[in-house]
Amino acid sequence: MVKTQGLGKGPSLAPQHMALIPPERLVEIEQQYAKDLAALWANPTGSEIKDRRFLGDAWKNPWSQATVNFYLLNSKHLLTLADAVEAEAKARQRIRFSIEQMIDAMSPSNFLATNPEAHQRLIDTQGESLRTGILNALQDLGKGKVSQTDETAFEVGVNMATTEGAVVYQTELFQLIQYKPLTAQVYERPYLMIPPCINKYYILDLQPANSLVRYLVEQGHTVYLVSWKNPDPSMAGTTWDDYIGDGAINAIETVQAISGQKQINILGFCVGGTITSTALAVLAARNKHPAASLTLLTTLLDFSDTGILDVFVDEQLVQLRENSIGGMNGGQCGMLRGVELANTFSFLRPNDLVWNYVVDSYLKGNSPPPFDLLYWNGDSTNLPGAMYVWYLRHLYLQNELKVPDKLTICGEKVDLGKIKCPVYLYASREDHIVPWWSAYESTKLLKGAKVHFVLGASGHIAGVINPPAKNKRNYWSNPKLAAKADTWFEGAKEIPGSWWPDWIKWLAPLGGKLKAAPKTYGNTKYKMIEKAPGSYVKEKAKD
Repeated sequence: MVKTQGLGKGPSLAPQHMALIPPERLVEIEQQYAKDLAALWANPTGSEIKDRRFLGDAWKNPWSQATVNFYLLNSKHLLTLADAVEAEAKARQRIRFSIEQMIDAMSPSNFLATNPEAHQRLIDTQGESLRTGILNALQDLGKGKVSQTDETAFEVGVNMATTEGAVVYQTELFQLIQYKPLTAQVYERPYLMIPPCINKYYILDLQPANSLVRYLVEQGHTVYLVSWKNPDPSMAGTTWDDYIGDGAINAIETVQAISGQKQINILGFCVGGTITSTALAVLAARNKHPAASLTLLTTLLDFSDTGILDVFVDEQLVQLRENSIGGMNGGQCGMLRGVELANTFSFLRPNDLVWNYVVDSYLKGNSPPPFDLLYWNGDSTNLPGAMYVWYLRHLYLQNELKVPDKLTICGEKVDLGKIKCPVYLYASREDHIVPWWSAYESTKLLKGAKVHFVLGASGHIAGVINPPAKNKRNYWSNPKLAAKADTWFEGAKEIPGSWWPDWIKWLAPLGGKLKAAPKTYGNTKYKMIEKAPGSYVKEKAKD
């Protein structure tokens, strides 16, 4: 794909992509490259290197500095070529993404021969780092992924997902957990949390200090939570309708039955937010409005701009998935393997989530340190093929959920505009999975609701899991919604710290009256099945 040529021509794109660059622009780019290359030949160590991959003292020798500078120059040249391609937007995005992946993979830091820190480690350990690194690589080959944390340091139910509670209801699709109150009085309306089915629920209950579940319980809310089953091949035919009807709607109605409340407060996170919103639209079509409030965290309802993930989704890809795992055209339903999905998300940020671990673990022979969030990130879940391909086609590819009455789900024409409860809409500014401006588009779709939009700092997960006690990051708030996300942001106020207290303040008047906290789980019909975190969350992904 890339060739290094003589002075005057640098690395190039594939021939078919080079042909899409206007000749005059190509000449201009090559002339600039020749000029930059000549300057670098005259002074190979160049100016100060600021790339954090090459900041260690070991990189400060002239040979390594020259190697890095030539790498950075060629990287810049390749990206300039990619940006000069004249093609439709999606093709240009894919070319840029492919080039970025290649550039990151070819970094001098990723190879033993050109990484001086790895050389020093090899000397200091008398070769032991190389032996350990090879063993680490072989272990990861067996797992099918690059290890990001010490997985032996955590165990679900022991030092992860430890908020006290009990499973009070169970189906083949999910377990419903009810958490023990931590206050003498609780709000009469319970709170149901519906996490994404593409991950384990305990991102919302990592450890006591950063548990959103525990924080909500401490504020006097009786919390219920859906723990999705990690699908095995027997569930390959499970559909999107099943996740809506047998999943979210069933959970909502069960919490209503246990609590005796006509309306409850509900939260949906990521894909869980898409599922929750769809379920409420289905119920609205039946003239049922069970939500006193809806909180959506980093959720897509309008899939017009899905950010970098858009490079993976087109008609050809969707058809391939439909025929291979979706049960289409006479084929059998299969599974989307959890490790495949996890690896895809990791390569959206390869330097942070792949190559730095390759360098530290394989080249330097270190073991990754324990980190609860990365342990959760590596605890994969499968997805049923039938559900996954429907989601790909109708939401990601054809963007039909935003169109009133376009989709028929659980026998009902769905219209998000018929959801009538107040909505707290949260997005993360640096989210590479759900771009914040795309999450903002939900303010236009939820026309029957009063929407409070908040933008947090950081990414898809770190922005959400930001407990107040740590006093980290910040968020932006603007009660006046605007037609465009950028306009909203221009008028927003930046507020230091966590967005959680703002959410709790918004939620308080929607909880109903205070009452004495219940002393038992469930009720006479729904009894304790097992202690939280339950058995479903402990199941490992199976092919």
